[in-house]
This record gives sequence, C-alpha cells and structure tokens, in this order.
Amino acid sequence: MDLPSEPGSAAFAAIAEIVAMLTADPQTDWSRVDIDALRTHLVDMDALVSGAVQRSEPVPGGLRMHIDRDGRAGSAVLRMVPAHAPVLAEETGWQSEVSVGDEITWTVTGPGPADQQRIRALGFFGLMATGDHHRQHHLALARGETAH
Repeated sequence: MDLPSEPGSAAFAAIAEIVAMLTADPQTDWSRVDIDALRTHLVDMDALVSGAVQRSEPVPGGLRMHIDRDGRAGSAVLRMVPAHAPVLAEETGWQSEVSVGDEITWTVTGPGPADQQRIRALGFFGLMATGDHHRQHHLALARGETAH
C-alpha cells in the first residue's frame, strides 16, 4: 500500500522533513537543535501570507510597500521583512531598503525596465517568496544556528 506524500499541513510537513534530516545526519548536535524556533518561524510565514495588510505604490525603478504592524501578522512582518530585505538584494542585485516606524516601509528597485516590471508584478508577497534561501534558512533555525 502506498502512503500519502504529505504528512499533514505544510508547516507540519516542513518540520517532519527537517526532523527526518536531522535524525539521519550523524553530525547533528542535538544539544543545539531548536525545532520550536523553526515552528515559530513557520507560524510567522503563515501569518504574513494570510494576514499582512499592505498597500503598494509604483516608484521610479520599482515598488514601495507600506505594511501594517498591527496584530499577529504585523509582528511577523516586523520580524521577517527587515531580515529578508538584504537577502533579496544579495540574491537579485536589486536595491532593497526597509524603514520601521508606525508602519514598515519597504522599497525595492532594480536597474532596468525588465527589473522594474518584475518587481511590480511580484508585489509584496512575491518579493517575500523570492530566492532559494528559505529551505537552508529553515534547516539552520532547526539546527540552532544563526539563520541570517
């Protein structure tokens, strides 16, 4: 009999996958493992995607996003956007600047018209999902390592 490929919700599946990886790795330092930190981050990811309130405006070269800091989603945004912005810049070559006040303001711009079009098309949620660092970041969190 075949088994389902997913062991539950996406967050549960991510945790289960990383627990299996850590268990299979004889080099795992179990004194440092912090699955709770990974879970907290996955909850933040869900809160950001499902609850963040933002508005965007085009600016020369890209997009400026204004994101509310209210509630659970706002707290998640406050933890995630300032951490993600420099990683996005490094991975894409775009300018990515965050300021924190009554709201979080994130401005992303690129050098050419194709960059501008892509940045605007991605919008806040697409820009947050851009890059191939998320899986490595999650594994580092679970291992108790510095995640950024």
